[in-house]
Amino acid sequence: MSQTESFEDLLKQFDQTHPGSSTKEPGVGDKVRGVLVSIGDEYAFVDLGGKSEGRLDVSALKDAEGNLKSAVGDTVETHVTGKDEDSGTLLLGSQHGHRYHGIEEVEGAYRQGLPVQGQVTAAVKGGVEVQVAGLRAFCPASQVDIRFIEDLSELVGQRFDFRITKFEGGRRPNLVVSRKVLLEEEQHRRAEETRAQLHEGAVLSGVVTSLKDYGAFVDIGGLEGMIHISQLAFGHVKHPGEILSVGQPVEVSVLRIEPPSGPKSREKIALSIRALARDPWQEAADNFPVGQRVSGTVSRLQPFGAFVELAPGIDGLVHISELGAGRRVNHPSEVINVGDPVEATVLAVDSERRRISLSLDDTKGFEAGSQAPGVTPGAPVAEAAEKTLGSFGALLQESLKKGRS
Repeated sequence: MSQTESFEDLLKQFDQTHPGSSTKEPGVGDKVRGVLVSIGDEYAFVDLGGKSEGRLDVSALKDAEGNLKSAVGDTVETHVTGKDEDSGTLLLGSQHGHRYHGIEEVEGAYRQGLPVQGQVTAAVKGGVEVQVAGLRAFCPASQVDIRFIEDLSELVGQRFDFRITKFEGGRRPNLVVSRKVLLEEEQHRRAEETRAQLHEGAVLSGVVTSLKDYGAFVDIGGLEGMIHISQLAFGHVKHPGEILSVGQPVEVSVLRIEPPSGPKSREKIALSIRALARDPWQEAADNFPVGQRVSGTVSRLQPFGAFVELAPGIDGLVHISELGAGRRVNHPSEVINVGDPVEATVLAVDSERRRISLSLDDTKGFEAGSQAPGVTPGAPVAEAAEKTLGSFGALLQESLKKGRS
């Protein structure tokens, strides 16, 4: 060792080249990563590097069926939830409280702010009764969940994690617990992780939390975004419940992020499922060539014609003059109704403007790729097709304006 190099200098060099060996111990709430060194019946121990070791409930390593999903030597990520005052061991588990035995241990958990496991035993006035380490505790209805739960009796028999918010000792201690505070802390941690990867165009996984007439709300990891009904699919969707259900996992694309409007508000996140699907109009010209007879279903009627769904997200328009009635028609409803199956001839396709012109007149059939009947050579489309596409465009613009409102 050089005379100018002190032991402290060497220690600093070692810490720089071996960051995991730092003597600084993680604190409560810190996210940690370590290696499983042993797994017992109740607890598993995790080497966090340096002189730090953590204790994790084995239940945190099991799946829904109770089978171990990790083994000794595996790397795990979790959070520090406290510290055992007697042994100095760090207590781990971002979502799993610990099982305690007796009043002394429960009081220790209360003083350290550690989560505890409890079982809901009854729905009572104003909340639920919870058994924690054989002791009776009360959880107010407002502290059961982040969201309002109408029927608390549905929770009876279920085990959750709680934090003790009130502890009055004695032979029969008075315990008040909260599940909501733990859920909010976990939500906050997840939200910060999500914000780090949140930007327009990002593709995220989420879970449907609620359905409304105008769209669906999705939890994308501690943050909630909304999918407007127009962004669910390329086809017509009358209600989000037609294609989604609460609790369903989905993959979404971030369309817009609006900053919070006030100190207590959150950012507004607009999401889309449709943005991740293949646009059916990209292959419309190939799938519906001019002159081909196609099958579809009447989806909407307008004074100027009828819309026919040819495929999900692809509608063609039959101008009122192309209904093939052989007489003057004042409204399409005189000839056809919504839901009717029809066969039509493709008069024109404009993929860029998303318009297809159709005719129900069976005399208008002609060979695909040839000129439509009555069209002067060099003219782009038949007059009827021009009328149809023009009307289609007007209605399309009107629909888009309504979707943005």
